[in-house]
Amino acid sequence: MNKVLVIGCPGSGKSTFSRALQQVTDLPLFHLDMLYWNPDGTAVPKKTVFQERLRAVMSGERWIIDGNYGSTMELRMAACDTVIFLDYPAELCLEGIEARKGKPRPDMPWKGSTEDEDEEFIAFINDYAAKSRPKVLELLEKYSGKNIIILKERQDADAFLLECSGNQLNNSSSFCWSVPSLAYGSASNCRKLCLMSFVSSLKPRMYESAM
Repeated sequence: MNKVLVIGCPGSGKSTFSRALQQVTDLPLFHLDMLYWNPDGTAVPKKTVFQERLRAVMSGERWIIDGNYGSTMELRMAACDTVIFLDYPAELCLEGIEARKGKPRPDMPWKGSTEDEDEEFIAFINDYAAKSRPKVLELLEKYSGKNIIILKERQDADAFLLECSGNQLNNSSSFCWSVPSLAYGSASNCRKLCLMSFVSSLKPRMYESAM
């Protein structure tokens, strides 16, 4: 695990999870929002500056990239070796948005919080499962040879990070693990993989259930 994508609905806690993963893996962390937004709240040109910055990040040998940005998701998925999808329900993501109001956002280039009751943003979260998630599942199916980890609850993410931390402590000379590629059917029948723990050999113990 050297090139990792962390994706998921807004409010799922991608940035918080990514910072925790960075702490236990020592992989360099890059937030897409930091590449796209200027400190004054304006955006850089997406097709030139943003993609140039992104390609510079992806040229590295080791990284965690946090964020969705659908226009470049396939580009990043093709370049990564591991995808971690925080596949949480809308209710949980809305709770996450509410919980981070008024708090600093270290994943954004400006100081302070800018969370507000943006109806369009809330609608995007509510519609994510119907409109955005199927596109993500299609990409996961296309790139099923990658290490794919789908976490369904915050407890799964906590357990995953705990196991990563334990493996790093017990194998300080090299932190590595692999997930066998998933055999996907259609996107609608895509199996979920909740990676919950590892055996001592660093091969994962997998818990699967039909969606």
